Amino acid sequence: ITGLFSVKEEVDPGVVEGTDLRVLKYPNPSLRAENAECTEEELKDGTISKIAKEMFLVMYAAEGVGLAAPQVGINKKLMVYNESGDKKKWLDEIVMVNPKIVEFSEAKDVEIEGCLSFPNMNGKVERSKWIKVEAQNLKGKKIKKKFKGWEARIFQHEYDHLDGVVYIDRLDEEDRSEVQPVLDELVEEFGEG
Repeated sequence: ITGLFSVKEEVDPGVVEGTDLRVLKYPNPSLRAENAECTEEELKDGTISKIAKEMFLVMYAAEGVGLAAPQVGINKKLMVYNESGDKKKWLDEIVMVNPKIVEFSEAKDVEIEGCLSFPNMNGKVERSKWIKVEAQNLKGKKIKKKFKGWEARIFQHEYDHLDGVVYIDRLDEEDRSEVQPVLDELVEEFGEG
């Protein structure tokens, strides 16, 4: 696979019709900032629902399967994903508000991951094979789920973003040194902040 978080190679969609949101590239400070919980008020007034809808637009335009709010400059505990990456399969769309992982399996596996905020690179990441999660849906209702396999991996990747952790933090030394030249280029393009 070229990049775990896209069905095909990710693309930088730039301007996406229907939203002002953009995928932020490393080392944008939003990717490391603290993320606030979504409030009951924001859920009730439709703010979070609107953001989630626009995040899906950006995610599909980027040919990804998951996106966390900090990746579009919104430092809230909110993530969206669709494990198929196919916007025609909108019934597979998942929105997680204020998610928490409450249990991890001890069993792990290693897969190649990429990330929309880290273009043109990927690497091997070890993750738990299954996780138990608590979150809220867009109506504020509490949900509890167990994810395994591919869905567990997507969730853990997006959840990391909500903790200011990015997938390169989980690469071993060899993979990290392989992507370092691309990271250096991104830092140069971004400037010193």
